[in-house]
Amino acid sequence: MAPDLKRKTGVIIGDDVYALFKHAQANNYAIPAINVTSSSTVVASLEAARDAKAPIILQMSQGGAAYFCGKGVANGDQSASIAGAVAGAQYIRSVAPAYGIPVVLHTDHCAKKLLPWLDGMLDEDEKYFKATGEPLFSSHMIDLSEESVDFNIDTTAKYLKRMAPMKQWLEMEIGITGGEEDGVNNEDVDNNSLYTQPEDIHRIFKTLSPISPFFSIAAGFGNVHGVYKPGNVRLQTGLLEKHQHYVKEKESTKDDKPVFLVFHGGSGSSKEEYKNAISYGVVKVNLDTDLQYAYLTGIRDYVLKNKDYLMDQVGNPDGADKPNKKFYDPRVWVREGEKTMSKRVSEGLKDFNTAGQV
Repeated sequence: MAPDLKRKTGVIIGDDVYALFKHAQANNYAIPAINVTSSSTVVASLEAARDAKAPIILQMSQGGAAYFCGKGVANGDQSASIAGAVAGAQYIRSVAPAYGIPVVLHTDHCAKKLLPWLDGMLDEDEKYFKATGEPLFSSHMIDLSEESVDFNIDTTAKYLKRMAPMKQWLEMEIGITGGEEDGVNNEDVDNNSLYTQPEDIHRIFKTLSPISPFFSIAAGFGNVHGVYKPGNVRLQTGLLEKHQHYVKEKESTKDDKPVFLVFHGGSGSSKEEYKNAISYGVVKVNLDTDLQYAYLTGIRDYVLKNKDYLMDQVGNPDGADKPNKKFYDPRVWVREGEKTMSKRVSEGLKDFNTAGQV
């Protein structure tokens, strides 16, 4: 049975996001969160979700949002990242209904130094809310995992209080995700920092729940951004089960999965690791690194196959006067990247049991 959503297609917010995530927990699936940086990557993701009859999360990082605005725009005050995020959100809101599936519009990672970016987006959310009755974005992420636990939780609570009147979702991170992504490098952190303890999860739950039920936690269980050789990353998915049991016991909840959990650093993980994490209440799995490579492969293979038709505007193996426009038209070779990226998103939708859920 499909999730009971008030809005069946396009960008969903508030109660619908909550209902979708609860449906995911009840039916043992998670929703892929795809980092998008352009209209092309948005289209590739939406096509895969439409064809799989699945919900999807589209998210922009600070760097991805700046790219949406244009790499030639100065971004010292985060103005390019704010403008790019708003432009991307407006584009996604415009085209998403055409694909016939629910879409969660999200922003990814926001370290302490990037809080002005989040502040700027929330300003835009509040303007949009005043005009339409809902925020521009379904949700945002705040990532203060490199700060002290006290600062992390207190600051997250402050932001959730600002977002709560709009029924906007907030994702937070506790425990560091290793590796490197979007300019944040955690490749040399102590391994113990990669594993969040149940007591911290309970403290977050107890602090945030009175403010709003619309929050999720990206807990560290050995995850690492990027792709590494087998054996180099030791995921402890059983920790996620402990988090749920601990919160259930401490808060006497009827729900066996009271916490909405998020899986970061998922590229290169095994299907079994995904399956286990999802069974413990993970509702969102980030996919980025694998999709960047997938997008490249379509364009790479097209260029290699058609090299002799791409060396000049006129002249190819079929004749010195033959035009090559149909080969170098960006709509042709960019489309090849969309196809291979979309195929990889489809694999994620199957691996996470998301396919067929709507």
